[in-house]
Amino acid sequence: MLKKIPFSPEEHKTAYEMPGMFGGPPTKIRSYPVSMRENIQSMYYEKAPYWFPTSSETTMVVPDIYNINLGRGPMGAGLEDGHITVDSFGLKWQWVQSAGGATVHPGEPYLENANEWKDKIKIPDIDSWDWAGAAEAHTPDMARALQTSLINGFWFERLISFMDFAPAAMALLDEDQEDAIKELFEALTDLACKVVDKFCEFYPYMDGINVHDDWGAQKNPFFSDDVARRLFLPYIKELTGHIHSKGRFATLHSCGHIDTRCNIFVEGGFDAWDPMPMNDTRKLYQDWGDKIVISVIPDRFDPETTSEDEQRQRARDYVDEFSVPGKPAMLGFYGAFAMTPAFLSEMYEYSRKKFLAR
Repeated sequence: MLKKIPFSPEEHKTAYEMPGMFGGPPTKIRSYPVSMRENIQSMYYEKAPYWFPTSSETTMVVPDIYNINLGRGPMGAGLEDGHITVDSFGLKWQWVQSAGGATVHPGEPYLENANEWKDKIKIPDIDSWDWAGAAEAHTPDMARALQTSLINGFWFERLISFMDFAPAAMALLDEDQEDAIKELFEALTDLACKVVDKFCEFYPYMDGINVHDDWGAQKNPFFSDDVARRLFLPYIKELTGHIHSKGRFATLHSCGHIDTRCNIFVEGGFDAWDPMPMNDTRKLYQDWGDKIVISVIPDRFDPETTSEDEQRQRARDYVDEFSVPGKPAMLGFYGAFAMTPAFLSEMYEYSRKKFLAR
């Protein structure tokens, strides 16, 4: 039940600072009336946050036990360009310094055809991993909502890692490979559900599970709505249903110009999606905001040439448009250009008072 806590100007005072993302400036944390974690929980479960939430109120917990075994190898500073990690499927991931990530060597696909998967792919035994030791090494930030991110996913991104991009995309259209892809996705989804179980057991403070699966490029989705519905939707439902059965929310990371696939994300049971800027996030909010939390990107402005008064007016307009009762939205990662002190300050106080009056 949302508590009605009167606004106080003292809330603007800095309680502490958090390190900035990707080496950016530190984030100042206000003296909130409730924790950022409670605000995010209220957004998901009551559809009524205390103030307009931002991505900085959630933090990702992605331990190396996942990254090395099922992700794309260790991440972060200190890795040398070309560093090789072998995952639990036997795939070699090479760190690319200029990209800030790792990739499987192209041109040497593990599978030539999806029908080979039962002969070549062994599903990892995650029970043998030291989950307790990994969890013991982590100190949670309980002030913010905590998610883990299932990087590299269990569907299209994973198929790409096995087959390379073009063969994987073509396999989705090949009737002779369709049954094998469905069987592989079923096995991988079962693995994903077991991974969720491990996170819930050893990281019980985890609020949500973020699932990776990139579905598009700069201009268009990689595959049709029909393919998404036949080959992906059943497994999305299975995984999000399992996440929800554990009392956690399920969020999506999916890159590309794929706003026409939001119907699949909604039907699949995802609770939130942070679309890239080439998507029409305003229309996504209008069409789907009552069913999925969309990170809406503000109209772009130049902080150097936009006055403080105008930035504050933009913040008020933004809150008014994207906080319809029952349709909460977020200011996400791709709206970081708008996160100036003036915009954030006005967005916070204006939304805090507006939501309090409801």
